Amino acid sequence: MTIGIAAHGPNAGLAVYRSLRAVERVGAGSIGGFAAFGAISADGKLMRYETQRGGTTTLFIEGEITGTHPPPNVATATSAAIISSGPDRPQPEKLLAADTLAGLVTGHRMPMTAGADGISVNQQVLNLMKGGHSAQDAVDAVLDRNPEVDAGLVAVDRSGQVYGRNSARVLRRPDIAEARASRAGASVIVFYNSIRPHTVLAALATEIALDIMLGLPKPDGQVKVNAGTPVIPGRERAVYCDANNVATHVTGHDFELVSGQGHCTGIDLGSPVYNGSKLIGHTIFETKIIFRNGKLAFVSDQKSVSFGYRRALAELMALGTSTWT
Repeated sequence: MTIGIAAHGPNAGLAVYRSLRAVERVGAGSIGGFAAFGAISADGKLMRYETQRGGTTTLFIEGEITGTHPPPNVATATSAAIISSGPDRPQPEKLLAADTLAGLVTGHRMPMTAGADGISVNQQVLNLMKGGHSAQDAVDAVLDRNPEVDAGLVAVDRSGQVYGRNSARVLRRPDIAEARASRAGASVIVFYNSIRPHTVLAALATEIALDIMLGLPKPDGQVKVNAGTPVIPGRERAVYCDANNVATHVTGHDFELVSGQGHCTGIDLGSPVYNGSKLIGHTIFETKIIFRNGKLAFVSDQKSVSFGYRRALAELMALGTSTWT
């Protein structure tokens, strides 16, 4: 029973909430009952919420309205964690340990179980993080000492490290699942058991959380493509533009595209964008075109359209930045 999710990054609070909500909607089993949620804002404020029945549908409310999203200060928190399972758990706040200076400790199974020294294993991890240990060092130290505790632990420390590990006992279960991912300053880990289908939901939950934290890619620039732009033979689908970022021509290797007429995606997602002969980026959208005799007749059903591109890696390196992901 139970699922534990922890994340660090922009809008981690919303990411954890949306991740659990997706599992509730798709999965079956020990889900949709109690939930204990904790988040730490960028300015160090700890926020806790809990519910005994309904999971994400009753975790946050606005007056008499249930099923609402986290309030803005919670949604934008940079660290967040949650533990959830079936209904009616005694003292759910003890299932998620939290401290503004140390971080958050969640997990699945029974992370509030006392270890060999009589202190709950999640609190032991938090105590070690209070003493300066990283999330990984703290979790490993506690589970090394308590291999037969019925718990998997997931922690996020105040430096942003997110780390999780199952005990030896939990690893022997046939129904556990986990997924972890880190990209562009955002990290998330999902552990669960007793939720079906147990082999696929973890990856779904992590990707949803990452999408929330990273958002849609933002363009570094715009290219304008007008009807009448020539399409000429070339080894790749690419856009060539002038100094004003207006397309001078589009290349393609399809015979019909350069000689006949019809419909196609003339500019693909990830197509190179050139200024003269210099590669300046890759498109982050694709366009549907109507072409006639080697020219664009309509672009996305319009006579003119602008679409975004991300700068090429070589140019970003020259600028001394690492925002390309």
